[in-house]
Amino acid sequence: MKSGILGKAAMAAALLLTAGMAGASNGPDAAAQSSDEALAKQVRHQIVTYPHYTIWDDISFRVNRGNVLLVGDVNQPYKKSDLQKIVAHVPGVVSVNNQLKVLPLSNMDDRLRLQVARAIYGDPSLSRYGMQALPPIHIIVDNGHVTLTGVVSTSMDKQVAGVRASTVGLSFGPINNNLQVEIQPAKKG
Repeated sequence: MKSGILGKAAMAAALLLTAGMAGASNGPDAAAQSSDEALAKQVRHQIVTYPHYTIWDDISFRVNRGNVLLVGDVNQPYKKSDLQKIVAHVPGVVSVNNQLKVLPLSNMDDRLRLQVARAIYGDPSLSRYGMQALPPIHIIVDNGHVTLTGVVSTSMDKQVAGVRASTVGLSFGPINNNLQVEIQPAKKG
């Protein structure tokens, strides 16, 4: 009788162990991915609500098993250190690798930023983007070189933003138009 109970217990333990191993191949990776996705939402929220995050900055990040990699450009040195501290305090963040580049501090670049912003957001077809709390077209100026980043609704908006930015005569070289176009849902027809 005792051996029958032990045999059943051993069989149940073996089944649980096998099920645990099968789930382990999906479980930890799936759990880590789910945890990273939740963490990414929190990190994103902290970045976009950072009061000094402006259209002059372009910040991206990746999360891998709680480790956050910050990449992109900021126009002031204090922003780089602030963002590292803010992200490091998000519950679940294990480490922060801060690869943010501080753009050169330059009156000429500041003047160019303002002129490009006026040209883009002053255009009637693009002015709606300027009304958002954090306008989606970011203007990165690095020693007179202009790069547009962010997301717009249509290909036409991307083209118009590039043309408007290129009308500003202070830029050194062509405008890098890295704007992304939102994926539009397929129309039912």
